[in-house]
Amino acid sequence: KTETGMIYKFKGQCEGIKTVTLRVERRGQNYLFFLSATPTADDGEEILRWGINFRADADEFFTGVFERTVDGNQKKSWEEGIKTAMNLRGQEVEMLIKPSLGLYAPFFLSSRGYGFYAGGYWPGSIDFCRKNKELVQVQLEGREVSFRIYTSGSPAKIVMEHAMAAGPPILPPKWAFLPWRWRDDHANPPHFFNGAKVTAPYNSQVVEDILMMEALDIPCGVYWVDRPWATGKDGYDDFRWDRARFPHPEAMIKWLARKDINFVLWIAPWVMGEMKQEAENKGYILEGQKDKTDKVALVDFTNPEATRWWQEKGLSGLLKMGVKGFKLDRSEEIVPEDLEDNAFDGQTTRELRNKYPVLYAKAAYEISKKLHGDDFTLLARAAYTGSSRYASFWGGDIGSSQEGLRAAVIAQLRSAVMGYPVWGSDTGGYWQGDLDREVTARWLAFSCFSPIMEVGPTENRGFWNMKQEPHYDKQLIATWRLYAKLHARLQEYSYSCAREAHATGMPIVRPLFLVYPGQKEAWNDWQTFLYGPDILVSAIWQKGVKEHTLYLPKGEEWVDAWNPEKIYTGGQKITVQTTLPKIPLFIRKNSKVDLGNLPALFNESLKLAADKPDLGKLQRSIQ
Repeated sequence: KTETGMIYKFKGQCEGIKTVTLRVERRGQNYLFFLSATPTADDGEEILRWGINFRADADEFFTGVFERTVDGNQKKSWEEGIKTAMNLRGQEVEMLIKPSLGLYAPFFLSSRGYGFYAGGYWPGSIDFCRKNKELVQVQLEGREVSFRIYTSGSPAKIVMEHAMAAGPPILPPKWAFLPWRWRDDHANPPHFFNGAKVTAPYNSQVVEDILMMEALDIPCGVYWVDRPWATGKDGYDDFRWDRARFPHPEAMIKWLARKDINFVLWIAPWVMGEMKQEAENKGYILEGQKDKTDKVALVDFTNPEATRWWQEKGLSGLLKMGVKGFKLDRSEEIVPEDLEDNAFDGQTTRELRNKYPVLYAKAAYEISKKLHGDDFTLLARAAYTGSSRYASFWGGDIGSSQEGLRAAVIAQLRSAVMGYPVWGSDTGGYWQGDLDREVTARWLAFSCFSPIMEVGPTENRGFWNMKQEPHYDKQLIATWRLYAKLHARLQEYSYSCAREAHATGMPIVRPLFLVYPGQKEAWNDWQTFLYGPDILVSAIWQKGVKEHTLYLPKGEEWVDAWNPEKIYTGGQKITVQTTLPKIPLFIRKNSKVDLGNLPALFNESLKLAADKPDLGKLQRSIQ
C-alpha cells in the first residue's frame, strides 16, 4: 500500500524468457500497468511486442487515437460517400504518425466508461472489433511497456485526466484567438489584382490582404507566411529572407505590429543550403531519412548541441526581428522508422518516429519562450504524447470538397478528445482544385467555432479576386466578415476556455457525449458540439442543405442565436433552416454569452462588401 494507492506485482515465465513481470498500481479509480521481461541468458530472445485485449459490448463506442477519419491514405478520410464518423468501431489503426493529418495519441475513450492510454512512443496498433467483434486488441512494440486504464465512468473526467497526464495543454496568448489569414505561396506581383501599380514597400500580396481586410472591416490578429519565404530554389535556405519576394521584411513585420497583427512564419525540421552542409559536417543530422537527402537534412533533436545550433542559427534571428511564432510543418514525412538506425541519444528511429514531432515542437518552444516569454504561438501539423505542452495544432492538408469539411469537423472533435484543445483547419481546404464557394462559406461558419480560425490558402487569392465570376464575391466576403467578427467577439470567451483546458484538461470544443454521456443521441449526433460551456453548434458540411435536424441536450433550455425569441427545451430533435450563411447556433439560456444581432451583422457585411475598395488609394496610407 502506498500514499497514492495499491501496488500489485505478478511474475511468470514463458519459453525463452526467464521472467515476465507485471506491476499494477491502483491510483484512485485508475490503474497503471507496467510490463517487462528478462531473457533466459544475455543472448536470449527478447519480447518486442505486447498484446492487451479488452472485451467489447455489441454497441460499444470508441473514439480518440487520431484526427483522421479512417486509417490509410489520408484521402480516404474525405472519399465521396464516406459514412464513418467519430466511432472507431470496425477500424484497425496503426499507431505510427502519417502525413499530413498527423495528430495522434495512444489514447481512446469507450462509451462503457473507461479510457486507455499507452505510455511511450513505440509504434503499435489498435484493433477496434475489426478482426473479432467482441474484442479491442491493442499491440504495443517495445522491450517493456506501460499503460493506464481510467475507470471513473465519466467521459469528461477521463478526457481531462488524460489531457493533464499527457500535457498540460499550452495556453496560447490571447491574440491567437483572433482570426488568422495566410496564403500558401506569396508572389510579389508589380500590380494589385485590380490593376493598380504597387508602390508599397512590402510584399504586394501581404499588403493586398491587410489593406483589403481593413477596408472591408474583417478583423485579423495573426498573419502567417508559408514557404517559400527564404532564399534558394525551394524557398527555405539558411533562414535567410528572399528579399526580392519579401522586400524589407523587418519593416513589414513592424508595420503589421503597429496594426496589432502578429506575424507567424513557416518552418520545417530540416535545414537546406549552407546549413545542410554544416549540419552534415558537425554530425547534427538524423541518419536514415527516407528521401530528399540531396536537398534537406533532418535535424537530430535528441542531440542537445544540434538543437541549440538550430535554435540559435535558425529561429533566434527571426524571433528577434519580431516574428511571433511558427507554423511547425513536415515533421512526420521523411523521419525514418527502423531498428537499424540510431539517433544521437541511442534510441532507434523506430522508437523515435512518433516522438520526433514532440522534440521538434519542444525545440521551437524553448527558443520562442526564451526570447518572447509567453507572447508567441506555435501551430503544429503532427503530434503525439507531450506535444500539447508546446503547441497548438491545425488539421493538415485536408481536402477541399464537402467531404473535406466533414473530415475537418471529425478531426476537431477527435483532437479535443485526444488532449489537443487548441486546433484549427485550413478554411476551404488545402487540396484545392477549384475552390468550392458553397463549401468555403460553410467552412467559414465552422472555423468560427474552432479555437483557431485560420482562413487560407483559398487558392492564394482573396475573395475579392476569384478565378471565375463573380471575381469580386460580395456574398463570400460578407460571410467571411460575419464569422470573423463573431470569432473576434468571442476572443475573451475562447481564451477563458483555453485557460480552463490548460488548468483542468477540459477541451474547448466538446462533443455532446462528453457533457451528456447518459443521453443516447449525444453519442449519435456527431455534427453537433459545444464550443465552451454555453454555445452549441451544429456544423453543416453538405452542399445544398436548406434545413438540418439536430439534437438539443436534455436538462437545458437553448436560445436560437439567429432568432433569440425562439427558445427550445432540450431532450428533443429539432429541424432548423440553414440557408447560407446560417449555421445552427444556440446559446444556453441564462448564460452570459452575447453574440449580438447576427442577421443585422450579415446585412451590414453585405453593404460593406458592395463598396469595392480601391487598393491604389489604400496603399497611400503605408509609411
